[in-house]
Order: sequence, then C-alpha cells, then structure tokens
Amino acid sequence: MPVWSEGCEAKPMTESEGEGAGPLALGRTGPAAPPPLRSIERRPARAALGLDSDLPFRGEDLWTSYEFSWLNAKGKPQAAGLRLAVPCASPRLAESKSLKLHLNSFADRPFAGRADVLRALDADLRAALGAPACIELLDIERLNDAPDRLPGICLDDLDIEVAPCECSPDLLQLADPQRRVSEAFHTHLFRSLCPMTGQPDWASILVEYAGPPLQAAGLLQYLVSFRCHAAFHEDAVERIFIDLLRRCRPERLTVLGRFLRRGGLDINPFRSTDADRGPVLRLPRQ
Repeated sequence: MPVWSEGCEAKPMTESEGEGAGPLALGRTGPAAPPPLRSIERRPARAALGLDSDLPFRGEDLWTSYEFSWLNAKGKPQAAGLRLAVPCASPRLAESKSLKLHLNSFADRPFAGRADVLRALDADLRAALGAPACIELLDIERLNDAPDRLPGICLDDLDIEVAPCECSPDLLQLADPQRRVSEAFHTHLFRSLCPMTGQPDWASILVEYAGPPLQAAGLLQYLVSFRCHAAFHEDAVERIFIDLLRRCRPERLTVLGRFLRRGGLDINPFRSTDADRGPVLRLPRQ
C-alpha cells in the first residue's frame, strides 16, 4: 500500500472509479496480446466542479511519448516520438500508466508501415476514449529542438507566505476591479499528487487572461496550494480554469499545464475560452 504524507488527499483508486470493475491491473506482467487501454470518465471530476455537458472551455490534452517503438515487416525495430492530442470534449481520458504499457506493447508487434501503426493507435484510442485523437509519429531528430519558454511574467521570485496544504480559490484576488488588462503569468513551482500512487506530478503552469488584473502574489499562493492535492493532470488544470473563471470573471482565459514526463510520457492539458488547440512546445525540464 502507498504511504501518504499527512494532510494529503491522495488515495488508491479502483477501476470502479474509472471504467469496468475490480482493481486496476497496472504494472503486472500480461499475455502477449496488447494490454487493454484503461480509461477514466471525465464526468465525475467535472460534476464536482459544478460542470455539466455545456463546458465553459475548449481545449485538448497533448501527450508526448519519447519511448515509442514497433517492428517493421522484417522484424527490425523502428523508433519515433509520438504525439497524441485528445480533445477535452471526449467523454473519457486515458490513465497514464495504462497508456504507457499499451504503447510499450507495440515494440513487439510487426507493421507493414507507419500508416498501419497509426491506424492501430487510432482504433485503440477511439475505443478507449470515445472520441478520435490527433496522432503524429515524430522523427527522433524533431524531439531535440531547443527548449521553449513560457510567455509572460514568472511568479517564482515573489516573496509569499505559504499556508498549509489547502487548495482554496479564496486566494485568488483582483488587484483593481475597475481596470482592464491583458496579461500572462507562469510558475514552475506547481506540484500536485497522482491520485493512484500518491507520487508527485511537477509542472509549469501558464495563465493568460484579459480582464481585471489579478493579484500576482495571490495567484502564486493559489497555484502552490495544489502541492498536496490529488488529481489527474487534466482535472487539476480544469479546476484552475474554473476557479479563475468564477473568482475573477475574466473576459478571456487560457490555462496551460506543462507536466514533467513520467515513464517516457508527458501530459500537457490546455483549456481556453478562445482556442481548441494548444501550443506545441517543450520546456527545459521536459
């Protein structure tokens, strides 16, 4: 059993909280057939935020795999980067450990060409997620581009007082409700906890908005307060978006989470009032 830090919310999750019944059989040695791709319903986490099917945001979950391989028709290993863009309107999200195991199973499967690899991935993801994903195979050299930097003001040098682990939207305050600005802030200090293992999930968070100016110190206090909050990457970013939307009433809002990779995968949820697709970039820690 995992050991949890005192005051943290993480707890083991069973498959009944996702799709199917019984404990999640992740990390076990399975048969030669590809392991099933487990998915988790988005609805319960959104219902906890008071959301229904009429979502106040658009966006996607952008996954990058750095450990993807398959066999060609002669049995020779092939390697590529893999990018998956899952629309946030899909009814289910992929469980990351399950996706890692499923992708790893391709390393022992022969395919006639890249088109057949893409068709197999598309069929598997459609069945698991209930919606099509945009899938790209990337040449290895394309993964070595110079890292990008997030736009806007970095909050990390602010001298703030940090309260105990209490994820509270009350920390979000307006600096001047009468003014209107277009601003961007980011932090590299974000951490949440995996709800399945209790392991830390580190990320850089970008907030872009138009409307009354935010108190920068309060925004950083709020984002840092997630450090003992158990949530999937997608759910954490959606909570940040909804808390900012309700507390600060921006005219436009975008929240991007660039999470560090685990098991060769990084997950980068993007939620916005204005755009369906997030930026394709790679930060220095990714």
